Amino acid sequence: MESDGTEETVTGHVKWFDPTKGFGFVVPESGGPDILLHANVLRGFGQSSVAEGSRIEQIVQATPRGLQAVEILAIDLPERCGSTLAGFGPDTPDASLPHAQFEPARVKWFDSVKGFGFANVFGRSEDVFVHVEVLRRSGMADLTPGEAVALKVVQGSRGSMAAQVAAWDSALKAGS
Repeated sequence: MESDGTEETVTGHVKWFDPTKGFGFVVPESGGPDILLHANVLRGFGQSSVAEGSRIEQIVQATPRGLQAVEILAIDLPERCGSTLAGFGPDTPDASLPHAQFEPARVKWFDSVKGFGFANVFGRSEDVFVHVEVLRRSGMADLTPGEAVALKVVQGSRGSMAAQVAAWDSALKAGS
């Protein structure tokens, strides 16, 4: 790839992404140097973070400092083992997830160190618990207070909890 501003579509896997630093790197499936993924490019796709191992299709441009993503075309979640929602125990109603609809919500707070946070679904009075493992399985690494998201909410033994999280823009595109 020349350094003349030409763009190319490249597919790869997220090596790591740190929403606090505002960037991460993608390893191309075809080999070659890692690709810089900046938070602004990810936000242009409607997400504030992306999980390690996610497959990502992106438009890449060569710059004097190396390859850089300029647009995200698609993100596929990483393969995960098991079908239960980690951290919620055997009473989590997995069977209801396919029938659950995405609901608009706003992040109240999320602490990636503690591994959880809460969101408020529009039209509901109770907080919805969001676990970091559900966030990772949804292809995200972190949430910021006030961020608009879409949640599939299920009832667990301790109340409402997110079973799936999506960036609001991508949930709208998917028609969920």
